[in-house]
Amino acid sequence: MSTQEPRAAAVEARDWGWRHASRRAWALRGVDFRIEAGERVLLLGASGSGKSTLLHALAGVLGGDEEGESHGEVLVDGMPATAARGRAGLVLQDPDAQVVLARAGDDVAFGCENLGVPRAEIWPRVRDALDAVGLDVPLDRETKALSGGQKQRLALAGALAMRPGLILLDEPTANLDPDGVEEVRDAVGAMLQTHPATLVVVEHRVDVWLPLVTRVIVLGPDGVIADGAPDDVLRRQGERLAAAGVWVPGIPPAQPPPPAIAPGERLLAARDLAVQRVAGHPVASGIDVEVRAGSALAIRGPNGVGKSTLGLTLAGLLPPASGDLAATTALAGDLGPSPVSWKSRHLLTRIGTVFQDPEHQLLSRTVREELEVGPRALRLGADETRRRVEELLERLRLAHLAAANPYTLSGGEKRRLTVAAALATRPRVLVLDEPTFGQDARTWGELVALLASLRDDGAAIVAVTHDRDVVSALRAQTLELAGGSS
Repeated sequence: MSTQEPRAAAVEARDWGWRHASRRAWALRGVDFRIEAGERVLLLGASGSGKSTLLHALAGVLGGDEEGESHGEVLVDGMPATAARGRAGLVLQDPDAQVVLARAGDDVAFGCENLGVPRAEIWPRVRDALDAVGLDVPLDRETKALSGGQKQRLALAGALAMRPGLILLDEPTANLDPDGVEEVRDAVGAMLQTHPATLVVVEHRVDVWLPLVTRVIVLGPDGVIADGAPDDVLRRQGERLAAAGVWVPGIPPAQPPPPAIAPGERLLAARDLAVQRVAGHPVASGIDVEVRAGSALAIRGPNGVGKSTLGLTLAGLLPPASGDLAATTALAGDLGPSPVSWKSRHLLTRIGTVFQDPEHQLLSRTVREELEVGPRALRLGADETRRRVEELLERLRLAHLAAANPYTLSGGEKRRLTVAAALATRPRVLVLDEPTFGQDARTWGELVALLASLRDDGAAIVAVTHDRDVVSALRAQTLELAGGSS
C-alpha cells in the first residue's frame, strides 16, 4: 500500500538567533518570519549572513547545546523543528557531506527507507528522482566515482524521492553546468506540481529561481532586512541590497581592469594529454594546452567530463593517464619537468591548488593557523609569516574569523580561506576549482580582483569554472572539454 502523500509544511521563526560555540559573534539574531504552507521562498543574504545555518535549523539538525547557543524559536507546523525532522528534505551546500552509501541507487533510497516507505514504492521513486534531476547513471554506480556536480544531483534526487512537506535547498546548482542548472530548477518545479511542498532555496545567483519562487527573504546582520514578492524586493530595494553584497539581477558586481601585461613565458605545456581519476579509466583525452605567466586559463565543460581531474593533473597532484605534461625550467628550476614527481614543499611555491570542496584541504584548528601552514612548511620567519597572514585575512574579509574553527565557516568563507591559504606561499601557478563558489556579489568582485592582480603580477591563473562572468572578468583563454555525462 502506498504511503500517504505529505502535505506542505508551514514554518516560522520567532526572534531566533544562533551562535556557534567556537565563535564570539552571533551568526544570526532577531530573525522573524512566517512561511505559509506551499510558499516558494528564495533566501538571500551576503556571504556569512547565516543562510545555511537557518536551513539547518528549519531541518531540525542544527545541533545541541554542545555545538552552540540559540534563542527564540524555529517551528515547523507549530512544533519545534527538532520534533518534525521527517517533514523536511535538506540538500546541503557540500554534496560530499550528504553521500551515505556506496552505490547511487542505494544512496537515493536511503531517506525513503528511513521514513518507512514500502519497498515496492521505493525503487520507482528512486528512478523517477534520478530522471528528474538528469543524473543518467546505473543504480549500482559507485558514488565515489561521481563528479562534484553529479553528487549534487544525487543529493537532490535523494531529497525529492522522500517527497517531503518542506524542501530546503542550499545552493543546489552551485557546481553544475548551465544546462544542469536549468534541469535541476525544472526538476524541483515539476516535483512541486505533483507533490505539493513548501520550498526554501538558498542561492547567490538568483535569476534562475525567479520563475519558480513567490517570495524573497533577505537576511542581514540583525535579522530579516527585506521580505516580499520578488519583483518588489529586488526592484525597489535593489541598490541597497546590492551594496550589502546581495546578487541583484541587472546590477553587476565590480569588474577588474583589463590585463596590464601580455602573457609571458610558458610555465606548463600539455600535448595529447589524457587524464584519469582511477587508473585505467581516462575521463578526458587529446588535450593540448599551455599555461603562461601573467595569463588566465578557464577550463569549462559539462559535469563529469574531467575538468577537476585535469586541474589536479596540471597541479601535479594526479599522474597523467597518457600523453605529455611538462613544466618548463622557468617553473621547475632543477626539479625536472614532471610536477607529479615533485615533493609537496617544492609544489608550494610553484603550483598552488584550491580544491572544489574546501573541506578537503582544511588542516588546522583556527583560520589563522590554516593560513600559517604553508609559510611554516617553507620555514619562513615569524615576522614574514605574520605579515602574509594579516594581509590575506584583511584582503579576503576573514580578519573577524581569525580565531574561528574553519569548519564553522560558511561555504563562501571556507572558499575564501582555501584561496588565501594557497596564496600564502605565493605560487607562480594557481589552480582553482570553482573559485567563486558561495560568494556574494561583493566578495565575488573582491576575489576576482585579487586573481586579476595576481595575473598582472606575473602569476598564471587556471580556473575550473562554470561561472561565465569569471571568464569574462579575467579575460581568460578558454579550454572547453566536451562529452562525458552531465
